[in-house]
Amino acid sequence: MRTDIAQTIHRQDYTPYPYRLPQVRLEFDLDAQTTRVRSVLRFEPDRNTPPGAPIVLQGEDLELIDVQIDGHALSANEYYLDDETLRLTPPASGKPFTVSITSLCHPARNTTLMGLYVSGDKLFTQCEAQGFRRITWFPDRPDMMACYEVVLRADPKAYPTLLSNGNLVEQTTLPDDRHQTLWRDPHPKPCYLFALVAGDFDCIERTETTRSGRSVLLQVYSDRGCREQTHWALDCLARALHWDERRFGLELDLDRFMVVAARDFNMGAMENKGLNVFNAAYVLADPATATDGAYRRIEDVIGHEYFHNWTGNRVTCRDWFQLSLKEGLTVFREQEFSADMLADGLPAAEAASARAVKRIDDVHVLRMMQFPEDAGPMAHPIRPDSYQEIGNFYTATVYEKGAEVIRMQHTLLGESGFRAGMDEYFRRHDGQAVTCDDFVNAMESIYVRQHPEQDFTVFRRWYAQAGTPRVKVEHHYDAKARCLQLTLSQHCPPAGLEARQTPIADKPPLHIPVAIGLLDRSGRPLPILWQGQSRDTLLLELREARQTWTLDDVPEAPVISLLRGFSAPVIIETERDADDLALLARSDPDPFARWDATQETALRHLLAGMRSLRDQAPQPAIEPLMELWREALRDDALSPAYRTRLLALPALRELLERSAPMDPQAAATVRTRTQAALGASLADQWNALYDSLADEGGPYSPDPVSSGRRSLRNLALEYLLAGQTPDAVRKARVQYAQAQNMTESLGALTALLQHAPQECADLLQDFHTRWHAEPLVLDNWFGIQASAPSCTVARVRALMALPDFTLRTPNRARAVIFRFCMDNMANLHTPEGYDFWAEQVLTLNEINPEVAARLARAFDNWARYEPVSREGMKAALHRVRSAPGLSRNVHEIVSKALDA
Repeated sequence: MRTDIAQTIHRQDYTPYPYRLPQVRLEFDLDAQTTRVRSVLRFEPDRNTPPGAPIVLQGEDLELIDVQIDGHALSANEYYLDDETLRLTPPASGKPFTVSITSLCHPARNTTLMGLYVSGDKLFTQCEAQGFRRITWFPDRPDMMACYEVVLRADPKAYPTLLSNGNLVEQTTLPDDRHQTLWRDPHPKPCYLFALVAGDFDCIERTETTRSGRSVLLQVYSDRGCREQTHWALDCLARALHWDERRFGLELDLDRFMVVAARDFNMGAMENKGLNVFNAAYVLADPATATDGAYRRIEDVIGHEYFHNWTGNRVTCRDWFQLSLKEGLTVFREQEFSADMLADGLPAAEAASARAVKRIDDVHVLRMMQFPEDAGPMAHPIRPDSYQEIGNFYTATVYEKGAEVIRMQHTLLGESGFRAGMDEYFRRHDGQAVTCDDFVNAMESIYVRQHPEQDFTVFRRWYAQAGTPRVKVEHHYDAKARCLQLTLSQHCPPAGLEARQTPIADKPPLHIPVAIGLLDRSGRPLPILWQGQSRDTLLLELREARQTWTLDDVPEAPVISLLRGFSAPVIIETERDADDLALLARSDPDPFARWDATQETALRHLLAGMRSLRDQAPQPAIEPLMELWREALRDDALSPAYRTRLLALPALRELLERSAPMDPQAAATVRTRTQAALGASLADQWNALYDSLADEGGPYSPDPVSSGRRSLRNLALEYLLAGQTPDAVRKARVQYAQAQNMTESLGALTALLQHAPQECADLLQDFHTRWHAEPLVLDNWFGIQASAPSCTVARVRALMALPDFTLRTPNRARAVIFRFCMDNMANLHTPEGYDFWAEQVLTLNEINPEVAARLARAFDNWARYEPVSREGMKAALHRVRSAPGLSRNVHEIVSKALDA
């Protein structure tokens, strides 16, 4: 672990590597304690290679055995070696040459889970972003694309399965009774996409036929005994394969595609070419152990990593500043895949509802995770201009906002235009390491065909500009002329380090698609006449700081539905009174806009409650909000999944982000009070809804209709418990006892922990007794306790003292420490909570700096809190930054937070 302060790397300083590296051969003698690696690298100078340019290779925690150039063993004075670099002098001939390196690494000592490491009794690799240098010395950068041949040798008793990228060429038994496999990847790739896996696994597989008629083998590997929990993942993989063929014309380019579940993994999954390594949480599922949400997340992540096979692997990033090139695009593709799978086979109305639910969930994540990032010290464009540790830039901005920027291009081009742009992108860049500009160029080539007078010059600013834009909407209706004048203006507040600049330069305008609709005063849609056509929704393209549009033949003063479908990742600013908002919340035919109006109504009520608490004034009347909830409860035409989103109060984190200053104690108090009032006053409706959604029997299915019914029933139970309604506790206990699946069981237990913790001690013990041997289920058991309002710092420490807890497993650390620090606002924001956060960041820093850095992000926006919380967080941040031995990852995070 490097503890010195990292050098800042700037995008503008990019220079190509002086040599090409078309061929790589790797030979591994695998052992948990010491693995021997021999790499053979075939370098080629090109016409731009400066004479005598050195070969600079990166390495960390390696032992060098020997290094050769064209078979000549180098003595120690013929190369330069330090803790991070091996520098060699190439032959003077200017011809291609071969570098051979033999080195040792130590997987069992590698707690960072980067490079080659041990999980249980197995070996795994994780190389993105810069883990390959922990395996062997190498030019560890994404623009060095090579074809790999990999030889794996190991004791067959310890490691009966040996996997790597590409196609399996050969399996042999060696004279010393070890076995060996030879893998060859026919497609060039950067080293961050390299993978190997060794161990004893269960495996399920199936053969699928691609659209060109090829037979391909799909495989899912898991721990012994977990075979039956991998069928859903295999189904998802097959669906992803065929969806990518239908939607984008992209076919699997290998003979096989493998997914492997790892118990210890820093992230969700990794798209290594043909050999995807997954956190087991995103592979294993059956009705008894996995919730509906887990099934959906598995489908999302399986799809995401498979889609990387083209958007990330066949075409990859020139440098790490271009990370959103692959991640933003692939998140968009994942979102579209998931929406299509949710809608698959449903009648038109139900399919539209399923798609709307997916869109709502994606926007909710963006607002919860990325909008705060844009407003804090880590704010950065989706294509950053600088970084110290690239691991800290796997952010919601790069992923979720990056996906929204792709979605805007899809919106502007239309489905057929976007597909044409994708085809052009692959035609130009297949097999290359490219930039975000290269992708936009391909899309722009289609846009200018559709709009010869326009281009993407203004749109490109989305890639260079940090912060969440705000769009102000003004309108004037002329009854005599029957026309509506609509004016949009945009501005983007300073973000991150920009806020320290004096003076702050105005940001140039962006190209923002804003979808609008019109309703009359009874809630009926008004047609919009535009360019000789009548339409329900009009897409306005805002390119300037301020623009005005005039809509003719508008029969009456309308209520305007704004940002339909969340057509751009912006914040709308408009003077919309409560009556207009309520009309949209009841009647807007755009399901996203209707949900958004409902959430805005609830947020206004909660924010008013926080102001009243601060000013010691009476709380605002809840009747308008309650009437809105009552009508949604009665509306059986809405799908259960959509009603669940409509009737859920805004999350505590979202409420905090909307308040100034941020006051976690007041936010928690007001939200709890509002939920209790809605639960108690509407108890009859909640009870009737709960009873009507009882399980009708039959086998479990994670389909959107069934899972929607379960989610709405769990929400009804939560409101009943929040309102302390008679019989609510009994209903929850009966649901737990009679649950036929994990969604019902965990839903009842979670609701009791949130609202009646004194009533569920025996159920917690029962759950632990029943599921203590299932690590992923036990993560849920830990997580619902750590995030419960009754969980104080003392209680979370007690959870960490249990034999089942370990800091060395990222999933368990996330289940306890992260859930407490991210989701338990009232108990985190105390003197004890701040001490606990600092202590855990520093402890994790010694074990796994990447995980520690993610925990450090919990206090990004400390400066926006009320004074007591602000000073407590500031002191905790200083404690972390001043600690000796701080990793580069954590140092960058806390320094940016304190210096902003």
